Amino acid sequence: MTNNKLFGTNGIRFIPGQQYGLDFIVNMGLSIGTFFDNSNIIVGFDGRHSSPSISRAISAGLMESGNNVVSANMVPTPGLQLITKNSYDGGVMITASHNPSEYNGIKVVSSNGIEVSRSEENIIEDIYFQKKYIRQNWANVGSISSDNSVIANYVNSVIQNVDSLSIKKRKLKIVIDSGNGTQALSAPLISESLGCDVITVNNHIDGNFSGRGGEPTPDTLKFLSQSVVENNADIGVGYDGDGDRSIFCDEKGIVFWGDKSGTLVAEHLIKNGVNSPIVTTIATSLIIEKVASKYDIDVHRTKVGSVDVSHKMLELNSKFGFEENGGCLYSPHVAVRDGAMGTALMLELLSFSKNTLSENLSTLPKFYQSKTKFSCPIDSRESIIHDIASSISEETDQTDGLKIHWSENSWSLIRPSGTEPIIRLFSESDSQSHLDLVMEKCSKLVTDLINDLNS
Repeated sequence: MTNNKLFGTNGIRFIPGQQYGLDFIVNMGLSIGTFFDNSNIIVGFDGRHSSPSISRAISAGLMESGNNVVSANMVPTPGLQLITKNSYDGGVMITASHNPSEYNGIKVVSSNGIEVSRSEENIIEDIYFQKKYIRQNWANVGSISSDNSVIANYVNSVIQNVDSLSIKKRKLKIVIDSGNGTQALSAPLISESLGCDVITVNNHIDGNFSGRGGEPTPDTLKFLSQSVVENNADIGVGYDGDGDRSIFCDEKGIVFWGDKSGTLVAEHLIKNGVNSPIVTTIATSLIIEKVASKYDIDVHRTKVGSVDVSHKMLELNSKFGFEENGGCLYSPHVAVRDGAMGTALMLELLSFSKNTLSENLSTLPKFYQSKTKFSCPIDSRESIIHDIASSISEETDQTDGLKIHWSENSWSLIRPSGTEPIIRLFSESDSQSHLDLVMEKCSKLVTDLINDLNS
């Protein structure tokens, strides 16, 4: 990591004991506490083995800087964000989301439930690097208490933000793969409360994510697909480690990315009276523009990262946003990505439709997508992307990484991960053969430059 940047795309991520130790975490608690300044801060954590210790160290720093700390214990990230919005001055979530089990991380949440803005991240980093944190004397150290209502409040809010009567009448069958993450604490309960027949897999908390890893993808959700088909379920859903993303599969067991689920939910909401702009990232499919234009609804694109989507939604007073990785943001609940809220909206969509999920998907414009990633030293990624930009003549967009517009219906995005030492490549086209061509071309450009570094 560079010496003045700690926050990535989504909070601070690191390997505890290897990249940073407890001193760093306590001092980050002091820095975050100095930023919040004499507030009531709620702290929650995911199921990783290092999370309880990091939570206590962060809490120590928050209290030493004069804030009162409330412990939420183990909760899904969106549950922590919702309770922050409703009851606290700020929040801190200890999680590394989908990263491998040895990682952990720190997310800082504003009083509106949304993660702090990019400019506020810079303020916290400045406090940390300049050691401008406040250390109170013993008489003014903050207190610590606990709040055990987070899960119940979260479950109730999700249920209240959908048409629960319609969903109950539909009597849907759902297979839930919690991925050994924290949605195990809430998602099955929400679906059961909505009258669904619920089957669960990987539904015990396990800091090693031993079932299928912490990230839900078409490759890791093969057992979910099989379970949906074997149980004649209407829908399947897989969550990431901290429960803020949901990837779905239809009744035929076909897993699809968040572009499609996000577009389906967006169209469902538009048809039922939501006429605010839709917010998504530069990495999502063109499908949303094709669908939203039928209803004269604007689509706004941001950098990759739910923080950017959330803040753009706030700016535009948008009700709905989504990401291709399964992030689904619904502001009547809380304008952050939320795997369980995304699931409830998909259940509502199915309850309003006589068609199966695959039939609903078949109404979307046909696009083909591919994704891959390349290991690359963090310090070399920007120069590689710069070199690629210099070597091509096509129209490009450098809002976030390098987006190459091959044609009106075909593009590639090459960008450094904000959380890992990798370069990601996404491509999309309305033609499979053209998609294969541009993926091969981009992959060669990236690998040749990485190989040059290693030679």
